[in-house]
Amino acid sequence: MSLIERAAGKLDKNNRSSKATQMPLQEGDASSSIPSSSKLLDSAPNPESGKDAETRGITHAAKRIEIDLDGLHDKGVVTPHHTKSLVAEQFRLIKRPLLSNAFNENSGIKNGNLIMVTSSLAGEGKSFCSINLAMSIAMEMDHRVLLVDADVARPSIPRTLRFNPEMPGLLDIILDPKLAVSDVLIKTNVEKLTLIPAGARHSHATELLASQSMHAILEELAQRYHDRVVIFDSPPLLLTSEARVLASQMGQIVLVVEAERTTQQTVKEALRQIEACDVINLIYNKARASHNAGYYGYYY
Repeated sequence: MSLIERAAGKLDKNNRSSKATQMPLQEGDASSSIPSSSKLLDSAPNPESGKDAETRGITHAAKRIEIDLDGLHDKGVVTPHHTKSLVAEQFRLIKRPLLSNAFNENSGIKNGNLIMVTSSLAGEGKSFCSINLAMSIAMEMDHRVLLVDADVARPSIPRTLRFNPEMPGLLDIILDPKLAVSDVLIKTNVEKLTLIPAGARHSHATELLASQSMHAILEELAQRYHDRVVIFDSPPLLLTSEARVLASQMGQIVLVVEAERTTQQTVKEALRQIEACDVINLIYNKARASHNAGYYGYYY
């Protein structure tokens, strides 16, 4: 049985089961569902002038930003100061197999610390999951995390974390051989969390991501820091070609599936785009909370 058939079968089984473990965005009433925060996190940022950005509280510092952790917590995001929430516990479970694949010498996964988070379509909550996964890994004693905004057409991480979306980033270091990865790193007030923005938009973004320069950057990110996980918040698989190009160079992929919206056929089409990757993980997102809500995912 193929990977796609197994995934579709499990999705169908769990869609029919009221006892399936699920992944709600926020704690609270059992009838609540995930939509509000994850839709916000997947929204495209609007370019802002310096004055407007300052008014809205967006940080302009090139090397360090102060993340509003309380504000993120209010949106359902895991933060270092709020570690006892349902979402925090779910992402503890989600990250564990990913970390094992990344750092277990017996896993046999090349560049297992390069993890792409994507979805079939827009609005399924991939950026919510990317940020939460990064925050959760940043709490590890032995690992650090680099969150890369690879959704180069519609970057949402700057809007969510409140920093200038026009900072130099991924596409800039691909284009300019004089720029090093260290030139675009943004430190944060979360000690083990560092960011790389998407960078300047480019009409040939797909070709840039498929270039030898990008391959060299990925190898550097994978090998230079033995304790670092690199998470790529990528575009939706069925809407752009950039995600498929990125997927071919990743060690692991996390596919976010929106509950009660994304069809089996859509998931099958998305999985066909990433069959070349040996390690594909599914997160069932925006599900209604249940009494025993927990982690819902598949590992192949």
